[in-house]
Amino acid sequence: MPSLRDTTLESPAPVRAVANAIAQYVDKLGTVWVEGQIAQLNRRAGMTTVFLTLRDPVADISITVTCSRQLFDSLNPPVVEGAGVVVLAKPSFYANRGTLSLAARDIRMVGLGELLARLERRRQLLAAEGLFAAELKRPLPFLPRKVGLVTAPNSAAERDVVDNARRRWPAVRFEIVYAAMQGQRAAADNIEAVDRLDRNPDVDVIVIARGGGSVEDLLPFSDEALVRAVHKARTPVVSAIGHEPDQPLLDLVADWRASTPTDAAKRIVPDMADELRQVEAARDRLRGVLAAWLAREQSALDAIRSRPAMADPRNLLAARGDEVGHLVDRARRSVRHRLDRAGDEIGHQLARARALSPLATLQRGYAVLQDADGHVLASVAGVAKGDKVSVRLADGRIHATTTKIEPEEPHD
Repeated sequence: MPSLRDTTLESPAPVRAVANAIAQYVDKLGTVWVEGQIAQLNRRAGMTTVFLTLRDPVADISITVTCSRQLFDSLNPPVVEGAGVVVLAKPSFYANRGTLSLAARDIRMVGLGELLARLERRRQLLAAEGLFAAELKRPLPFLPRKVGLVTAPNSAAERDVVDNARRRWPAVRFEIVYAAMQGQRAAADNIEAVDRLDRNPDVDVIVIARGGGSVEDLLPFSDEALVRAVHKARTPVVSAIGHEPDQPLLDLVADWRASTPTDAAKRIVPDMADELRQVEAARDRLRGVLAAWLAREQSALDAIRSRPAMADPRNLLAARGDEVGHLVDRARRSVRHRLDRAGDEIGHQLARARALSPLATLQRGYAVLQDADGHVLASVAGVAKGDKVSVRLADGRIHATTTKIEPEEPHD
C-alpha cells in the first residue's frame, strides 16, 4: 500500500487507510484541557461509560466526551446539563465510524456550571427530605377572598398579575407586600413577606412574581431558607418567576408553578365571562330538563283524563247504579218467592194441625165427657148415677148430672 504522501489520481488511498492514519496521528496527541458547556448527558443503567456532549460556548461546534462511571460519580458537586466545565481529556479517533471523541481523565466545574451544580446538589438534598413531594401540593381555591402578592414595587410583574386578574374577575382583592426580587436582601425579604401573608386569615393564596432574569438574578429563589419557608406555609403558594430554561427551587416547592406572572393571574382567579357562560349553559340545561319533565307529567295527566271514568265519572256510577238496581230487584223477587213458599208451608202445616186437632173432631158433632175431676171418661164403667159430669163441645162446655147409665152390649 502506497504512503498517503504518494497518493495520485491513478493510485488513491482507500478510506480505511486514511481513517487509520488519522487515528494514529490523533493517538500521538497527549492530554489536553478543554473548556465547554455540557449540552447533553447520557448515563445509561448498567453501562460503565457515561457519554457527554461538550459544546463550544461561542462557535456552533460540539464533540463527544466519554467518561468512566467511577469518575462521573465521584464529582462533587455533580455534573448537570448546561454546566460549564474544563475537561482533561485524551483525544481519540474511532476509525470504523470516522468520529472524534475525548476520553475524560478529569472534570472541573467553572463559572455558571459550578453554580448550577451546587443548585442541583441542593435540589437533591431537599428532594430527599420530601419537600418537593407531589402529595404535599395543596389545591388552589376556586375564588380566593384575597390574593397575597409578593413582588418588586412598580414592577411589570405586579402590573401583569393585578391587571390580568382584575380583567378576569373585577372584584378580586389584593394584599401586596413589596420585596427585593434580586440581590442579597431578596431571600430575606421574600421569607418575611410570605410569613406575613401566611398569618393573614383573609389571604387564601400567595403569589411570588418576578419577570424572569438570568440564573444569577434568580439565585434568591433557590435559597434553602426561602424554600423551607414556602414548604412550612399553610396558605397555597404560586411561583411566578417567569424563567423557563432554568427552574429555581421555589418552582419545585410551590403548590403551583406558573410560567409567567400573566399565567399566574389566569390560574388564581376564574374568568368571569367564562363562568357566566357556564352558568347560562347550566341554566339552559335546567330549563330543558324542567320543561321535559313538565311535558312528560302533562302527557301523563292528559292520558289519565282521557279515560272514560275520568272523562265522565257519572257513567261509571250509572253503570254501578243499574247493577245495584238489578241486584235489589233480584233480592226482592227472591225474598217474595221465599216468603210465598214459607206462607204456603205454614198453611199446609196449619191445615195438618187443624186436621189432627180434637177441636176438628168436636166440630163434626163429637163431644168429650169428663168427670168432676176433669178426667176423660172413655167407659160407662167409671160413672155412677148421680155423678156430676161435664161435656166438652166444639164451642163450649155443658155441666150435667148422670141420671141413667146404659152399658153397650159387646158385639160378636
